[in-house]
This record gives sequence, structure tokens and C-alpha cells, in this order.
Amino acid sequence: MEPSILLVFVIIACTVILFITEYFPVDKIGFLIIIALVLFQLTTPEEAISGFSNPAVITILSLMIIATGLEDNGVIDWLTQLIKKLKILPLVLLTPVFMLVSAGISSFISTTAVVIIFLKIISQLAERYNFSASKLLMPISFAGILGGSCTLMGTSTNLIVNSVAQKAGVETFSFFEFSTYGLVFLAIGIVFMTIASKFLPKDKQDDLQNTYDIESYIFSVTVSETSDLIGKNISEIEFISEELATPLKLIRNKKVINAPGKYIDIKMNDNLVLMSSLEYINRIIQNHDLIINDKKRALKNLEVDNNLNSNISNMTYVELLILPGSGFIGKTLKNIRKMSLGGAYPIAIKKRKNLRNTTERLIRKSIQDITLKPGDRLLIELQEQQIGKLRALDNVVILNQHEYRLQITTKRKITALVILLMVVGLAASGILSILSASLAGVAAMLLFRLISLENIYHRVNWQIIFLLAGMIPLGIAMTNSGADLWLSNQLQVILKGQPPYIVIGLLLAITMILSGFISNNATAIILTPVAIGLAAGLNLDVKPFILAVLFGANFSFFTPVGYQTNTLIYGTGLYKFKHFLIIGGLLSLILWVAGTIILTTSLQVS
Repeated sequence: MEPSILLVFVIIACTVILFITEYFPVDKIGFLIIIALVLFQLTTPEEAISGFSNPAVITILSLMIIATGLEDNGVIDWLTQLIKKLKILPLVLLTPVFMLVSAGISSFISTTAVVIIFLKIISQLAERYNFSASKLLMPISFAGILGGSCTLMGTSTNLIVNSVAQKAGVETFSFFEFSTYGLVFLAIGIVFMTIASKFLPKDKQDDLQNTYDIESYIFSVTVSETSDLIGKNISEIEFISEELATPLKLIRNKKVINAPGKYIDIKMNDNLVLMSSLEYINRIIQNHDLIINDKKRALKNLEVDNNLNSNISNMTYVELLILPGSGFIGKTLKNIRKMSLGGAYPIAIKKRKNLRNTTERLIRKSIQDITLKPGDRLLIELQEQQIGKLRALDNVVILNQHEYRLQITTKRKITALVILLMVVGLAASGILSILSASLAGVAAMLLFRLISLENIYHRVNWQIIFLLAGMIPLGIAMTNSGADLWLSNQLQVILKGQPPYIVIGLLLAITMILSGFISNNATAIILTPVAIGLAAGLNLDVKPFILAVLFGANFSFFTPVGYQTNTLIYGTGLYKFKHFLIIGGLLSLILWVAGTIILTTSLQVS
């Protein structure tokens, strides 16, 4: 093995580890890849930054802008209201119908945006019409992924695979070329999830703390001079002995005690970092005269500036789910408290579950140093009448029962929808490429003043753009070093003489497994060149091999981190990892068998 090939594999291995551990954000990982490729001379500097000008990346960016325009001009809200009308259906029909709607919209609009629509309304419908939200959200997320696999513009993965294949000299896919296969997989998914939804967990209750299983919020309080905790040791504190809250840290005179022992006495002005549920946070603070850090000063400013003394008691808790692209990402509680949130006060953070977010690790880390990431939740307190203003916050989901709709003229809604249909029509008919059609759509929205670039700059999910810009040159490095050919040759040796269904099945399985733990886009970029080389070496038609990577990268159902929409619904707390592993795993297994048969059949026909 050549040193350059070994070096590429080392970089890929490090990338996979970073993705799994989430030690760095994905955009930082992408940037580090670019630097590594240049420093080790695996690509030229021009090749290393070529991802930023890649047609697929620009297409994805354009589609993000169009999706933002649809949201800002009420089209997404329009869809929301139409979806709510489906509530009249019985639950046995609600699951497949909602899945069909999710899949249909996801074929042309970002799957993440579609799931966010459902995430915002399912809890409201569940409470109003007495059914479990958990019975619907996972099927809707899976249907969105399957629907996105039906058209070329359905997911960013499809566009990336098509772009990599085109650069390798393979004929590009047409808009609906693999739609028949996608529809078969969708039908399988709908039937399976309609049956499997019966085995999904039921919501305990429909209030905020139980619906979303808020059991591990981390918040910081100061012991006031009138608190009854003064002089007591940890073991004598009622809410700790009854396990209503867990003490993570005690800070006294700038000295930090991690996991304070039960015989440590509490003194005035001690700072306690506690982990508790939303149900108990308010009770603990009020019953023991504790102060949420910096809150006293914030409320005093609220009284002086707005003369709202009578309204301070009319406060409510609201939970925000942080989405990719949010301005809160990377911020700590201290940072957020300095931001203008329309009178809202951030109280606590709940970290999304992953390999690195363990209680022991949080104990060693100050709450002021804990930063928000996509999938985390932020608990804020504000006056009930101010909840509507939270809609102005970009890339967050308000997880409560309150509704707020901005009045937008019907003309703007229709114009935005027509622009989307124009983009789809031009791309599907072949009159324009998807890149040209999406750029034309952005231009139309700008001309009709449906979007402003100033607004777009902070609404686009730049993390995905930087991830793609970093991963694409990694694929170039594989070609430059010969790593893709070396790996293809090794697979050819192993698979020599094996029937086509073994070859296709193995490639599909490897792709599905890898995409379950790292970005599906990253998986596609790494394995598409290998699939092309493998098909060429075995003298077989290349397109079924490319489709094996395309579908395999999308079909990451068995973990909550393989696809962004799964991460979002996992963040609600309705599901545990085992639900994805068992139900998603069974669906993945069925789709793997079906995909192997379908793609092998198409290979034999070719």
C-alpha cells in the first residue's frame, strides 16, 4: 500500500471517529479535512477548496434559500394548516396518510423542514384529539427520508452522489430516474411502520414535562441569605434526599467541588449546579428561596424598563429545541442571557444524548461552559403574552401548545408556491439542470422581494455547506492517491466469482451501516468512487452500484444520529435508542433485502 493511500485512510478513520464522538461540530470537521489534505499534499490547494464551487453544494445552498423563502412567506404554515385537517381520520389511517404526506412533500422540499412542520403540530393534535405523538413522529421521519429518496432533488445525498458520479464520467441521473425504486421502498416503509407504530411507546401525559421527558435539565442557583438551606449538609436537603434533583457541582469563593459529598454544609452565596426536571425546578427555587443566577438583576431591569410589576407573576416556561443553523449554537447560558430575547430569560439547558454527554462529564464542566448544539433544548421563562415573539427566533422549534401565525397576504403565498413548482417543473422536464432551476428560483424570489439576502445570511445552515465543502475534496484525494481503486481492487479479490446479489448486497450493507454513525453525505462521498471502481472492475453496469450507495446512505434508520430528522425526533425525549435500534433496525433489514433484490434485478436486465 502506498503511503499516500494509507494517509487517506488515516484521515477517513479520524473523520469517522470525530463524527461518532461529536468532539467537533461538523463544519469544523469539514474545515480540518481541507487543511489536512493541503498540508499532506493529497490535493492541490485549488482542489482542496473546490467543494465551495461544486455544483451540488451550490444547488443545496439554493434549495435552502428557496425553503427559507417558502417559510417566510407562509407556504410552510399553509401546509401546516392543511395537514391539521387530516385530524378527522382514525388513528389506524392517520399513520399511513401522514407518512404519504411527509414523503410527498419531502420529494421536493427539505426533509428536515417537513419533519419540523410535523414536530410543531403533532403535540398540539395529540393533546387535542387524545392520541400519542410518539406513534406518529418516527413514522413521519422515516417517511420523509424515504420520500426524499424518490427524486434527484429530494435529499442533498442524492445531489452529492450524482455530482461525484458525473465527475467520474458516469452519465448523470434524470430527475425521476430512480423514482420507481424509491416508491417501492416507500410502500414497504409505510406498511411496516403502520404495523410497527403499535409497538412504539405511549405518551405518559400530554403536558410539557411528560410529553418531552424533561428529566435532566441543568441549571445553576445561588443560595440567598434567607434560604432555609443555610447550615444544612447535602444529605439533609429534602429535594436531594428524595432524588428530585442531583447536585453536580458546588462553587464557593471561586473554588469548585465536583459531585459534592453528602456531609458538605451549605453556606450563604454558595452556587449549586443542579440537574432536575422542569416539574421540580420551579418548586425547588421557590420553596427554598434560591436565585437562578443573574435572574434577580434581569427581573429588576424588566420592572424598571417596562413597568411590568403586575405581569412578572404571569410567567411561564417554554422549551426551545435547537435546530442546525440556530444563532444559539455554540453559545452558553451566559452568552444567551446577554442576547435580546424579547423579555425571555434562559434558565437551563438539556443536552441531547450522545456518547460524550454523560453525567460524569457534565459534573467536570461548569454550566457556564456548556454550549448548545443542534438537538439540545433550552428552557426559558417569559410572560405568556410574549410567546408569539419567539417565532422571530431562527431555527428553533417551540415545544408547547401555543400557536402564533404571522399574517401574510395570499398573493405572497401563491407567488412563493408557484416559484417552487417552477423550479421542480424546469428540473423534472430537463429544460434546465437542477442547479440552473434552483438558481432561477432564488433569483425569482429576490425579484419579487419574497426574501432578502440580509435575512438569508443567518438563516442558511452553513454547517452542512462547510461539511460538504470539506468532504468533497476528500473524495478527490481518494482518486488522486488511488485509494478508491485500491479499495475497489481488494473488494474485487474478495468478491471474485460471487453472484451479483452478494456484491450489491455487501455494498448496500456497508453503506447503510456507515451512514448510521456518520453523516449520510460523508458516507456517500467516500463510497461512491469505490462503488464506481468496483462495478468497472467486475465489468458490471455502474448505475445499480451507485444507487446502492445512494439508497444505503439515506436509509439510516437504526440509530438516532444517522439522519438529521431522526436526531430531531430523538431530541423530543419520546423515544429511546432501543426504539431506533429495534424498529429502525428491522426496517433497515427489510429494505436491505428488498434493495438487494431490486438493484440486482436491474443489474441483470441491464
